[in-house]
Amino acid sequence: MITLAKTAGFCFGVSRAVDIVEKLVGEGKSVYTLGPIIHNPQMVSELESKGVKIASLPEDVTDGSTLVIRSHGVSQEVTDRIASLGISCKDATCPFVLKIHRIVAEHSSAGESILIAGDENHPEVQGIIGHCKGEVKTFLNSQNLEELFEKFPEWKNKPLCIVAQTTFDIKEWKNSLKILKKLCTNGKIFDTICSATSDRQSEAEQLSAVCDLMIVIGGRTSSNTNKLYHICKDKCRETYLIETADEIPLTAVKRAERIGVTAGASTPASIIKEVLVTMSEEIKNPEENKENFGELLEESLKSYNTDGKVRGTVVEITPTEVRVDVGRKQTGIVPLSELTDDPNAKIEDIVKVGDEIDVIIMKTNDQEGTILLSKKKLDAQKGWNDITTAFEEGTPIHGTVTEVIKGGVVAVANGVKVFIPASQATATRGGDLNELLKKEVDFNIIETKGRNNRRRAVGSIRAVAEKERKEKEDAFWAGVEDGKVYTGTVKSLKSYGAFVDIGGIDGMVHISELSWNRIKHPSEVVNVGDTVEVYVKSFDQEKKRVSLGYKKTEDNPWEILKRDYPEGTVCEAEIVGLTEFGAFANILPGIDGLIHVSQISNDRVEKPGDVLKVGQKVNVKITSIDFDKKRISLSMRALLNEDNDEE
Repeated sequence: MITLAKTAGFCFGVSRAVDIVEKLVGEGKSVYTLGPIIHNPQMVSELESKGVKIASLPEDVTDGSTLVIRSHGVSQEVTDRIASLGISCKDATCPFVLKIHRIVAEHSSAGESILIAGDENHPEVQGIIGHCKGEVKTFLNSQNLEELFEKFPEWKNKPLCIVAQTTFDIKEWKNSLKILKKLCTNGKIFDTICSATSDRQSEAEQLSAVCDLMIVIGGRTSSNTNKLYHICKDKCRETYLIETADEIPLTAVKRAERIGVTAGASTPASIIKEVLVTMSEEIKNPEENKENFGELLEESLKSYNTDGKVRGTVVEITPTEVRVDVGRKQTGIVPLSELTDDPNAKIEDIVKVGDEIDVIIMKTNDQEGTILLSKKKLDAQKGWNDITTAFEEGTPIHGTVTEVIKGGVVAVANGVKVFIPASQATATRGGDLNELLKKEVDFNIIETKGRNNRRRAVGSIRAVAEKERKEKEDAFWAGVEDGKVYTGTVKSLKSYGAFVDIGGIDGMVHISELSWNRIKHPSEVVNVGDTVEVYVKSFDQEKKRVSLGYKKTEDNPWEILKRDYPEGTVCEAEIVGLTEFGAFANILPGIDGLIHVSQISNDRVEKPGDVLKVGQKVNVKITSIDFDKKRISLSMRALLNEDNDEE
């Protein structure tokens, strides 16, 4: 019996890199790869036969050719050099590796030292090192890590950023974590081992434990293939690493009862097929034990059940879809229409390359090797539970208004659309619904209907707003007292005053309380929306009325006059009115004094208008002040007499 591991063969990153090269070749372009595109000599030879060349350095690329960066990635210095040479380039770096580049670049720039679990001679690790801006060290296994800390004890206390090569051995990583958590108090650990690598190694360990012969297919220079070999060898004494069907240990195959087969991430399906078919033909009872490759491959690519929940990693984002690695050979695709129900949302605000997300499988297409996924449906399932819980418990829920429709608005909360009627959408009836668009709001669920795909929820923003206002109103009346100062918002203006929201209740500032000067309308002092400081003049809790004051005693112009303009003060004043008996002049905003006709000049003045005009500025002396009657006497003549006396 032959069992093929479901995770055997190309991972997403390798498959993507090979697809990029083959697409460029199909377009008739001259293609170079920076080093072998994958660690599989057979696939490399096949691509070479199609005209693909291998460049050791960017400078090896001829003019007019396209250079492909393999899935291992390269250092920042190499990327910059390619750009400076003006070489046409396609970056096939695995998204998981790109994530590690971003992590080490960010944390090393912040002054942290970088510790990498991996082989420092491996191209992937060399590329990661090339994105670090400070101290870097690597370790191959947990024993090597302990030796590193013994040799460099100061690293235990350094601020560290710790990452792993995507194909690092899972067991060694777990052992290393125990050491790191024990010795490094300032370490930030990032588990960057590829999920496909983790699944492949786990399955290889389980399969080899129940087989009496294990065949590991892959290039001998491949890091992940060698790790698979050692994992299997620990569980199954008779384990063989082969690159092609020519290397199959036929004698061992014939005597084995249960054979397990796995393959590295760089092993093409054609080689796996050839190995399986060859072994099947060598088994003694071919009719009973022979496995058809198509069936084996179908088993390894077994479709998920529709509506099954899976977790995957975002590996690519395009303008129309998000690609997700769900740990199988099929490419997981989330169309934009299945990402979110919010038409105003931006993809980059929802997911980023490297993010792990939960999705639901909607449809599988084994022929094309794709899985249609939906994030919004899973969000909606989770969200509906939140909606029903909020409805049953009467608790508010948070969402965003995404549409204004006939009769109300639509808000999205936890992936669920909730209809909010116009009568329940604003704090007061007749409010502008368009002002709610794209705003975050809290609302109560007042009704739920239906089931499955026909579920419907109705919400009320007003219910939450009224409850909050009632709580604020109760708090206000519990603490209100004359003279207490509040900061409020001007809600509306009337000809007789301004209404100010002071937290749960609206108080009125009479027009006479807005300014010490005479004004014709409150808008001369305040506008709707202004934040103002007011104080309580009086209140009636039974009638729910509050009278507020706005103008302050220290701003009273008569108080300023008393303080700064005593009798005898000489000041400049502006003529604001003329009568037969004198002229009125403004001293301070809101305060006018009288210059009697006899006090205008030493000469006889018949009419004040013969000497003065409105708007004219003159120097006057304050000769008397009656604060009770609010009267002030001014004299221009007194200043003339003083000048004559001095002469």
